[in-house]
Amino acid sequence: MTDLVDFPDLILFDVQAKIDTGAYTSSLHCKDVRLVRSGSKKRLRFWLIGKTNEPARRFYSDEFSQRMIRNSFGVAEKRYVIKTRIVLFGRKIRTEFTLADREQLKNPVLLGRKLLRNRFVVDVSQKNLSHQAKINSRQQETEEVDSHS
Repeated sequence: MTDLVDFPDLILFDVQAKIDTGAYTSSLHCKDVRLVRSGSKKRLRFWLIGKTNEPARRFYSDEFSQRMIRNSFGVAEKRYVIKTRIVLFGRKIRTEFTLADREQLKNPVLLGRKLLRNRFVVDVSQKNLSHQAKINSRQQETEEVDSHS
């Protein structure tokens, strides 16, 4: 199942995401993840790749951690983890995303069960439900404005 999601803190909108109840942690596609010095403290620098044919954009994070994550092949690897907000069905949810190179994968974002649990029911026969709800909400707002004019 897939959907188009928004990351307001990262200025990424309508990004293709795979909903994967088999994955525990959510993941975000990026490149060149590294620690850099900023004065006396270290910051995490990474390049985010949103939609296809969009140029990568550089971001920094002061709030990050590093942990072992099992990839889709079952191999444990050390990844950086950031917290950011994602918008699903009009709800802004602050959650963790591992930073990973997902270039060889179809979707730049993976939404795992840690994010989904106790918030959503997954219907694998459906597609783009959150995105469609966003479009319907915008249309309804436009119709309400038009009717008051």
